[in-house]
Amino acid sequence: MICYNNFAKLKEVFPMSKTFEHRLSDLIHEIKEIKKEIILDKLVRVDGAKGKINKWKTLGDKISSNWDGLSAVDEIAQQREKTE
Repeated sequence: MICYNNFAKLKEVFPMSKTFEHRLSDLIHEIKEIKKEIILDKLVRVDGAKGKINKWKTLGDKISSNWDGLSAVDEIAQQREKTE
């Protein structure tokens, strides 16, 4: 990866035309903007996943609070006993 400081040193050693310097500077700027967009996109996806997880947890808590019968573990154990 080209560091901006290295670019400045490179300009001293190899004089470039202004248009080439400008184009290279624009590319560096665009790469930085793309990196920002990628990071923000990842954050949005993580927040969306957290929201879905929280909805499932809330739904599970509601179901558990309204549950009157056996626990799921006990019910499965009973079914296994019946088939044996």
